[in-house]
Amino acid sequence: MTDPLLDQLAQLQTSTLANALDDIDFDGVMLGLLPAAPGMKLVGRAVTVRETTGPKGSFPVEDFKVGHMIDAAGPGEVIVVANGGAPVSTWGGMASWAAKLKGISGLVCDGGCRDREEIAQFGFPLFSRHMVPTPGKTRLKVEAIGEPIVCAGVRVRPGDLIVADGTGVVCIPQEHAEAVAAAAARYAADDELAMRELEQGLTFTEALRKFRKI
Repeated sequence: MTDPLLDQLAQLQTSTLANALDDIDFDGVMLGLLPAAPGMKLVGRAVTVRETTGPKGSFPVEDFKVGHMIDAAGPGEVIVVANGGAPVSTWGGMASWAAKLKGISGLVCDGGCRDREEIAQFGFPLFSRHMVPTPGKTRLKVEAIGEPIVCAGVRVRPGDLIVADGTGVVCIPQEHAEAVAAAAARYAADDELAMRELEQGLTFTEALRKFRKI
């Protein structure tokens, strides 16, 4: 079963969505998270994970519950990991392959991931603060799954909408998602009109004046 809202958001850029989020005074831009490979894009509903990290040997191996994260998510969902920006890997190639086979839409991590080449080969959309080979076992503990988190400075709740592309990552509160998508679609339509009028000789200054919300 398709989700019309996800289909609509998939057609929109994060820049345009950020414009629409400004209209509701919600700063949903997650700063500093980059795609594992060029051209990656993801759209989905958040499955939230909160982690903590420490030096090697801080936690039992059993606390590194990547399998639980994958088990908690499904098609149309994005795993969103809050790890405080720690340069420790919480995710790699094998996890990406397992998630892709399950139909999970991607992963956003305010922390570290590894196996960039494998992730790119699998085509699994992943956005993280670090690409780092440091293992997560005994350094990382999954504290909670399915609870509100703060990821890269943005509050994310289970079911909020996540969109990521080459420009960045945004979170859209679920109760505002339809209105934000509609507003962003209007911004995108104005962008297209402005581009065509620029081709016909309109100056950039004139375009900004005519299309005030591009």
